[in-house]
Amino acid sequence: MIPVLDCKIEAFCEINPSEDPEKIEQVMTNVLNNAEFKIGKDSIIATSREIESLSKIRESIQKHRSQNVYLRFLDDNLDGDETWFYLNKQAAFVNSISLCEHADESALGPIKITLRSKNIERVIEWLTD
Repeated sequence: MIPVLDCKIEAFCEINPSEDPEKIEQVMTNVLNNAEFKIGKDSIIATSREIESLSKIRESIQKHRSQNVYLRFLDDNLDGDETWFYLNKQAAFVNSISLCEHADESALGPIKITLRSKNIERVIEWLTD
């Protein structure tokens, strides 16, 4: 069951000169459900206020039993009511969700997912449950 939590989800990804912006939008869609996109000259930002938008990431975490790894990253990057993590852009291109420890692990740049909520601990708990 998806909890009713007030949260803001933002995904940021650079668009390299060699990349097609439409394909990068598809990459973001492979990661987040029901997000709104703003495509700039060299980046794309997807935003959502629905925790359900994270369901593909949550399913991947459960499928790969990577709760502890995500939990560590989310806790390490926690600052007040905000936390973040990186996903591999190339993996997302082939509809796979893969965590990056460092931005340079993804050769074409990562997707940075930022989560904000007054109930951030509950958001993290749901995501990594």
